[in-house]
Amino acid sequence: MYLIRNSQGQASLADAQGRHFDPASRSWGKAQGLPTEAHPVSAEQALCWLQRESGHPLRPPIGVIGPREASDQHRQTAGQVGRLLARCGFVVICGGRQGVMEAVCEGVAAEGGVSIGLLPDEHWDAANPHVTIPIATGIGVARNAIIARAAGCLIAIGGGYGTHSEMAFGLQFERPVIGLLDAPDIPGTIRPAGPEALAEALLRTLTGKPDQ
Repeated sequence: MYLIRNSQGQASLADAQGRHFDPASRSWGKAQGLPTEAHPVSAEQALCWLQRESGHPLRPPIGVIGPREASDQHRQTAGQVGRLLARCGFVVICGGRQGVMEAVCEGVAAEGGVSIGLLPDEHWDAANPHVTIPIATGIGVARNAIIARAAGCLIAIGGGYGTHSEMAFGLQFERPVIGLLDAPDIPGTIRPAGPEALAEALLRTLTGKPDQ
């Protein structure tokens, strides 16, 4: 990816083939070549530009889902994901409880970001201590469908039946679903090579980046 700034400091995003990204329509134009002032950027830097500078950020939150009974690897990965999303300027929505949910909220908080915890409980104080905005729904596991519907994209980190249902709802609602570690293998799920490849997968997903 390349970032191109004009003399007024305004920037645009282009790929190695010289195609330019239009953030308003979220589409890639025809290849125009790369000017000399094009600067290579990482996938994370491109996501930061999209959210913070393009003028057309993704407004729906990114959903992060996973088991309450999480392994150390699940929790570590969820923390990394939370920090990445917060650095790039995304709001995170999750179930607001423990395990993967708590770890991602802790990662978001560490970078000064915002997390929404959509709780199955009737009282907001059932949320983990790192949730920025706890919302007590009182509807139990039915809140899984709301998380999937509200998110612009879902990232699953491991998971059992609850995560499986949220991923299925996401795909039914035509939301992109990215699976990390041992997330349920549901057809239609995007599977990056690993957590370190998440930024690239997320960038391609949110911009509709063509492969060639």
